[in-house]
Amino acid sequence: MSPVTRAVLGVVGLGGSLAVLIYLAAVLDRVIGHRVAQQPLRWSAALALPAREAARLVLQQRSRTERSDAEAWALAPALLAAAAAASVAVIPFGPAAAVADVDAGLALYVAAIALVMVAVFLHGWSPNSVYPLIGAYRFVAVTLSFQVPLALVLLATALPAESLSVSAIVQAQDGLWNVVRQPLGLPIFLATGLGAAFWGPLALPDADDLAGGTRAEVSGVPLLLWRAAQLAVLVSIAAMSAAAFLGGWRGPWLPGVVWLGLKTLAVLVVLLLAGHLLARVRQESFVVFGWVVLIPLALVDVFLSGILLL
Repeated sequence: MSPVTRAVLGVVGLGGSLAVLIYLAAVLDRVIGHRVAQQPLRWSAALALPAREAARLVLQQRSRTERSDAEAWALAPALLAAAAAASVAVIPFGPAAAVADVDAGLALYVAAIALVMVAVFLHGWSPNSVYPLIGAYRFVAVTLSFQVPLALVLLATALPAESLSVSAIVQAQDGLWNVVRQPLGLPIFLATGLGAAFWGPLALPDADDLAGGTRAEVSGVPLLLWRAAQLAVLVSIAAMSAAAFLGGWRGPWLPGVVWLGLKTLAVLVVLLLAGHLLARVRQESFVVFGWVVLIPLALVDVFLSGILLL
């Protein structure tokens, strides 16, 4: 098989896997929402709800605002989806089975997550409307509060592997997962991952008190694409959690891709539950919490990992 054919198959496989996980995340979100609200919902209805909602948005008329930046407005969901896809591309589904199994995969992942800020700001700035712009500035204000600890705890997982390759990090967890070796890492990563995906308690740019924030003026297909791209970022956080902290593809009896999928879905359930059970935090409270609590704890995680390695 030629390198070009292998690359094309890898991209197609990545897109298909991401689409399936986005759909499953949408289904799980509906099921969890109904369970939390104590409303009955059959699984057959839950499986159909995302498709019905997507069909409704496809048929819905697209909203427009005065003097908007139409090109940038259309680019924002594509940029968010591209950032999510690039971050998932470095996560291996088996030994040397990542789409982009590069030596600096961890650095590429952090860089892709950092691009989420650009996409969110573009999405809020382009409509030329007050509420979306406030939502965009909210996200910029809190970005460093979650991106710094997120990068630090991922760096700690690279220390035992002595490599920034995600495949090497998974290989280094043979016999002992990083969630045991570095108990602070996974909780910090999940908390900051909610911020990166602007989900649940950290849904600051698209908050209800701003009438939807950056998506206040969005409807139709653009809204469908934005929601799908946001779920793609959430899937990326869950998949990296499984790879960096839960042993990735490692597990008995079942194929590696099945183990990674099950671990990713388990983390997705935790993230979706947080979205339904935890209240949205105030912007200034999270900034203080990030700099006073999360970043020091992430540094402790890095130092302890280095000491144990020595």
